Amino acid sequence: MDIAENIFKAYDIRGLSMEELTPEVTHAVGRALADFLKPGPVGVGRDMRTDSEALADGLIKGLVEQGREVVDVGLVTSDMIYFAVGHLDLAGGAMVTASHNPGKYNGIKLTADRVRPIGMDTGLADIRAAVVGDTFKPAAPGGKVRHESVMQDWVDHALGFAGKLAPIRVGIDCGNGMAGLVVPVLAAKTPLQISSLYLELDGSFPNHVANPLIFENVVDLINLVKAESLDAGIAFDGDGDRAFLVDETGALISGSILGALLAVKFLAEFPGATILHNAICSRILPETILAHGGVPIRTRVGHSFIKASMREHNAIFAAEHSGHFYFRDNYNADSGLIAALSALGVISDSGEKLSELIAPFHKYANSGEINSTVDNNDQAIDRVAQAFADGEQDHLDGLTVNYPDWWCNVRPSNTEPVVRLNVEATSQDLMQAKTDELLALIRS
Repeated sequence: MDIAENIFKAYDIRGLSMEELTPEVTHAVGRALADFLKPGPVGVGRDMRTDSEALADGLIKGLVEQGREVVDVGLVTSDMIYFAVGHLDLAGGAMVTASHNPGKYNGIKLTADRVRPIGMDTGLADIRAAVVGDTFKPAAPGGKVRHESVMQDWVDHALGFAGKLAPIRVGIDCGNGMAGLVVPVLAAKTPLQISSLYLELDGSFPNHVANPLIFENVVDLINLVKAESLDAGIAFDGDGDRAFLVDETGALISGSILGALLAVKFLAEFPGATILHNAICSRILPETILAHGGVPIRTRVGHSFIKASMREHNAIFAAEHSGHFYFRDNYNADSGLIAALSALGVISDSGEKLSELIAPFHKYANSGEINSTVDNNDQAIDRVAQAFADGEQDHLDGLTVNYPDWWCNVRPSNTEPVVRLNVEATSQDLMQAKTDELLALIRS
């Protein structure tokens, strides 16, 4: 079998569905995963994409062939598979999803026992070698499949982070992704007054791509919040593990600012705790953590890196600018639902408007993440390093250059053939000038 090795990314597997990623490939991944994990049952879940069921079936077939008991949790959000592995004490788990990528893609997120991530440095390289080399342990007897739902337990668990919710009027855009399964359960268990968009599961994404990082995908939610005078809006990505919030004025809240709001909440509950933030988060996040008595630690972008750092530092919470938020009391895993409910809990407790709660965090101008396709990623990054050699530089994740009044990060994508640029400054004019200058360097 001819397998494209490039589908094995830094912290997951992702490729063109039914071209690069087929049931035959997922069958091989299932066998390799079974050989890699410690003894015990393995959870398997999937999203609503057209080919996800077939790919999950291939994965399950490979696990069973190697003698594993499979707990098939069916259609779930990615944060639900993490919960299933922790809650049911499984040896590991696999989620068939391509998250926010367009419908022609699919992928697999892999997890070991205790919800430890499987990335290239923590087992994915071994799994890749076995799949590409067709080197598996002999098939074993005893493999079987059982079906189990974790939905009710999952929503109860997530609500535990929110405290006592008020009857907030909230709009939720699921983008035809997996969060559409969760919203009706949430509505039944809470006093929230929910106005919903695009709950129907549809892997073709007929309304918009389920990627809230792109502003045009949040426009429908913003219009809903304004039209119905709602207290807040929530936009989930395709596999439901990321959430972005919109305040009552219709303004989109960045991952860094939501992270700052939640950092204040968790430091009030756990004084002096450690909180992680990735290399492209706004300066407002570590500044807020310090101001409220916490310990900020900067880390690389990506869930496998952050989950490992969460354990290493016993961090209570971690935030990524991309809308991923991680919680120690959620097996150190990320969850869009927990992040959203935690923010709604802050609104409920304070009685303030969301725009008022986040107003202190609007201190810097940020470019957002800008992608550039270049001939050579390393050369593009080197051009930036040479042009700004007088700045404070580090290579924790790509290249970060710091100055007193602005900073930038330029790094190669872990999932796409592009270079990503983030710029932040103390004024909009300075941010725009530096962004233009950096893009000219990167794309020259």
